[in-house]
Amino acid sequence: MTHDMVATLSPLLAAEASAEAYASGAEQNDLEQAVWLRLLERLDTDGPPVDPQGWLRRAVRSEARRSRRAARLERPYAAEPADDHTSGPEQQALTAARHRALHDAVRRLPGRCPSLLAALLSPKDLTYREIAGELGMSQGSLGPERSRCLGCLRRLLTPEVAAREPRG
Repeated sequence: MTHDMVATLSPLLAAEASAEAYASGAEQNDLEQAVWLRLLERLDTDGPPVDPQGWLRRAVRSEARRSRRAARLERPYAAEPADDHTSGPEQQALTAARHRALHDAVRRLPGRCPSLLAALLSPKDLTYREIAGELGMSQGSLGPERSRCLGCLRRLLTPEVAAREPRG
């Protein structure tokens, strides 16, 4: 990697990593380091990218998504197995029933809400820009639409949640 390339890309990488770090819950320096490493690996195999700035932006977003996925999948190590019955068959059945009720409620939502919520919860970890393109809507309307859909979902689930709460 040449000194010129590092000097040219460093400010852009710092800005992109700073913007993505907050949303992904990653440290900015970790994102920068991961992208520099990816660039070094790429230089060894494929040579420099044709569009270094575009490649760098995509690499930062990719590393941020990878960081979010890792954080979601990581679980703390439990030294002692729990003696409570939180993971027994009864709890698993109750959890499965709650998931079915949630999925049924999402399918009953009006308009594009089912598609929007599915895209937001997709394991592909799509960006707002990708979701907007997939749904054919403006990126700026995703947040308000999401809020409206979640409000509808909340109203749909309220009777079900109230019916399950223990009565005192």
